[in-house]
Amino acid sequence: MATKEERKKNGIKFNQAGLAAFSAWNMSEAVTAFQKAVKNDPKNPDYHLNLVKAHARNGNYDEVMDCLGHYLQVETESEIADRYELLFSTGLDEVESLLIESMQAMEFPMQQVGKAIQMWLEYRISYGRRPLRIPKPAIWAAALTYAIVKVNSIDIKKEELAKIYKISARSLTEKYNDLVTLLDILPADYRYFTGETNPLDKLLEAAQLLEDLDKQFKD
Repeated sequence: MATKEERKKNGIKFNQAGLAAFSAWNMSEAVTAFQKAVKNDPKNPDYHLNLVKAHARNGNYDEVMDCLGHYLQVETESEIADRYELLFSTGLDEVESLLIESMQAMEFPMQQVGKAIQMWLEYRISYGRRPLRIPKPAIWAAALTYAIVKVNSIDIKKEELAKIYKISARSLTEKYNDLVTLLDILPADYRYFTGETNPLDKLLEAAQLLEDLDKQFKD
């Protein structure tokens, strides 16, 4: 049987492997590695939260909430725990309320409104064990709306959104960049794209065709 020190070292090793897989967008491998990290060092809140993040990026929301519950049992920072406990609430926070009201007023389809809400959930999970200050919900609501606009190639300028949300375009851009960076958002990102045909499909088909042609050429 492994000693406490050996288990701790194993936890570090598996957590590092999980982070590498997460960065490479190999979520199945990331989940497995984080699960092993948690098993070896079950009182480490970072390992639990990394597992939550991997499930969130993979769209496994039942697992997200289950693992989030385990994480909260070992989180020692009350301010951080309080923030994550709010994710279990059935009520809307200020950002979500403003987001829904404003996007509906702009006649966004409900599917896109839902994707904006999903993005906000994922951002709050991915933000990690840091205090998240939200002094002006309108800025975040505008940034989320703009992210949906960009992913779905909708013809709305950020200056228009800034005016609607009564914020500066500079503030909108700042929070939008935060979203893109932390969530690794791509053009036509499958997580938030709502159209019937995703342009990324053609790129994947072209990449596969080139790979097949290359194999044939080398044979």
